[in-house]
Amino acid sequence: MGNAASGAGAGDDQKVVKLPIPGKRNILITSALPYVNNIPHLGNIIGCVLSADVFARYCRLRGYNAIYICGTDEYGTATETKALEEKCTPKEICDKYHAIHRDVYKWFNISFDEFGRTSSPQQTEVCQAIFNKLLENNWLSENTMQQLYCDTCSKFLADRLVEGGCPTPGCNYESARGDQCEKCGKLLNPTELINPRCKVCATSPRIRDTDHLFLELPLLEGKLREYISTMSVAGSWSQNAIHATNAWLKEGLRQRCITRDLKWGVPVPLEKFKDKVFYVWFDAPIGYVSITNCYTREWEKWWKNPENVELFQFMGKDNVPFHTVMFPSTLIGTGESWTMMKTISVTEYLNYETGKFSKSKGVGVFGNDAKDTSIPVEVWRYYLLTNRPEVSDTLFTWADLQAKLNSELLNNLGNFINRVLSFVAKDSDSGSSKGSGYNSIVPDAPGAESHILTKTFGEKVGNYIDQYVEAMEKASEYVKLKQGLKIAMSISGEGNAYLQESQFWKLHKEDLPSCSIVMKTSVGIVYLLACLLEPFMPSFSVEVLKQLNLPFQLSFSDEDIVKAKSPWNIVPAGHRIGTPVPLFKELKDEEVEFFRNKFAGSQADRADRAVKEEAEAKKITEKLKDTKISDKNGKKERPAKSAGGAKTKAAATEQEVTISRLDIRVGVIKEVQKHPDADSLYVEKIDVGEEQPRTVVSGLVKFIPLEEMQNRKVCVLCNLKPAAMRGIKSHAMVLCASTSDHTKVELVEPPEGAAIGERVTFPGFDGEPDDVLNPKKKVWETLQVDLHSDKDLIACYKDLPFTTSAGVCKVSSISSGSIR
Repeated sequence: MGNAASGAGAGDDQKVVKLPIPGKRNILITSALPYVNNIPHLGNIIGCVLSADVFARYCRLRGYNAIYICGTDEYGTATETKALEEKCTPKEICDKYHAIHRDVYKWFNISFDEFGRTSSPQQTEVCQAIFNKLLENNWLSENTMQQLYCDTCSKFLADRLVEGGCPTPGCNYESARGDQCEKCGKLLNPTELINPRCKVCATSPRIRDTDHLFLELPLLEGKLREYISTMSVAGSWSQNAIHATNAWLKEGLRQRCITRDLKWGVPVPLEKFKDKVFYVWFDAPIGYVSITNCYTREWEKWWKNPENVELFQFMGKDNVPFHTVMFPSTLIGTGESWTMMKTISVTEYLNYETGKFSKSKGVGVFGNDAKDTSIPVEVWRYYLLTNRPEVSDTLFTWADLQAKLNSELLNNLGNFINRVLSFVAKDSDSGSSKGSGYNSIVPDAPGAESHILTKTFGEKVGNYIDQYVEAMEKASEYVKLKQGLKIAMSISGEGNAYLQESQFWKLHKEDLPSCSIVMKTSVGIVYLLACLLEPFMPSFSVEVLKQLNLPFQLSFSDEDIVKAKSPWNIVPAGHRIGTPVPLFKELKDEEVEFFRNKFAGSQADRADRAVKEEAEAKKITEKLKDTKISDKNGKKERPAKSAGGAKTKAAATEQEVTISRLDIRVGVIKEVQKHPDADSLYVEKIDVGEEQPRTVVSGLVKFIPLEEMQNRKVCVLCNLKPAAMRGIKSHAMVLCASTSDHTKVELVEPPEGAAIGERVTFPGFDGEPDDVLNPKKKVWETLQVDLHSDKDLIACYKDLPFTTSAGVCKVSSISSGSIR
């Protein structure tokens, strides 16, 4: 096994353009284009881009010639609406959120071959070309529509620019959008709304005639039904896709308007309609083609090559009719030989804790939130994929994430790999009482085929591999990713059982040849797991290969499948493995509770504190404009000037004691436990923006409970000279406020939005900190007397606040407390 490299991450600069290869299996993969007007949440991520990424990685692993195309959907009313909200242009909105999407997907290791956008010149080119073909083939008609027009804004109101009462009996929702009622889900026309109002100016619009172009779906229905009946069987469409499609066909196809009275979109290339653009449902699926055009100018080799290319599309259930009815009808209507969708993989909804994920309301965990938790990306990918809502809605809960991480990843998968590699890495000196391993060398294993326990285990693994391939690409409903992941994890579980039954730790002393068979087989299973799980957790596979000391390349061809059924033959004898380290870290109860509280409510609720802190910081900054920075004697504190060049700058700095000499940084406590030899001390691992966390010893046990120390943001003085405290060296100090009688102590806390590792500053002092404070010069002791919390609970040096990019640092309740 081992030549095909894993796919590149989103945003990679180096790109090898792939074109269909005659005689190979050529697979074109797309996921629904995420709309650009918001940050994607976990439901969006599992619903399209992550699911498609797993399949794309699997295809590459199997040696298929596959490309994965995606990008942001940027035209339409929602973008114009967001631009109005943020007081900028639609182009600026698209630039902003495209970058956010790109960065989120890059962090999630989504391996696009091209991640583009629909506001490109290529989109205009391809979209207008398809339109012209439809026009030429007489599949378009012109009709007059009645649409709401706002006299105050002097424009027709698009669906999302108007709201009013829902007309559905019994609904009574007063803020239904012009296209859909969010409460009852009914699809609407703006003219159906009760007491409609313009969302921009809130005045009542009037109904006015406007001419538009329509796609004649009823005339295309015969060819569309033929395509659906053939391809839904050949491509094993998921049942939810078939049901949604049949529901549309049962209702009867109607003309669909393909133009809109908007400015932001692909212009209609007809003089009469020059002030209109294409409707987003017509325009957006064409984005798959135009983004491929950005990937290669030979895009037609992918999109007009139905004999040699298979098209797989991934999306949430709300997108189905656009891909099974509207987009195929559009392509059929051109009369050209398009690569039509073979397989559609559709997810239901992922819900969040007590309700639904919502972009509009900001409810749930969003892509940037996942990154900020410091929970590794492989854990997020694993959890979302085990919870993939393939046949019904599923639920995200923090407790479930904890359970799956701790029991499945840590205690099953991580435990198996660490047991195997740690044992192989041990000293092999049989004369030593500690000698019980192989000195990091994979042993030879003659006779493995006749070792009963190992042979039985190999047969089980072989069966699982067949099931894995079946789930990933040959199931009755194509692409059962969740089942594929479960099967791969079952191999790990069988591996643990194999180790236990073999009692390998005894075999090393009692039957070394059998022990070598067990360990060589188990090392092969470790490599096999890195292969099978790469589509699901690529960063995990990279780390496993590093510990195996094998190249960062994986393949799983038909030949490799045969080889994998004899796992003792996978990794050659004599190979030296790397250094084993634990792959996963336990998620503790107090951390779960912290995250549950942190992400409760909407993003707006969470932002309230940050907004208040920012307002307070601005207020203080304004105050400081009129405040003189003075020392105790009322003299203005300035850097000392050298007299006549007699003193060097360094000497002057050495003499001057200013607050800028302290290196105070924003940190986060990653681990905390009680000192083994001191009941009053905590030992913490604190991330202060360096490669490794710092070990810090703090005397806070009787003031702050252990669970309240976990994952706390803190202010850390980083340039004190390290000092040993009861045998453990402390490399920094956590700053706290205390009452005058020292009966109460509280952490000095940075604002939530402060970046880990950023330096805490003080207005008016811009100097660089000392590398290490000289204890003989009493720099810290001199400055500490002026550190305190004020009546507003703001941490200050004299009258200057501890300041970060996200606002000022505060304490919980101690006013006029001393900070040290």
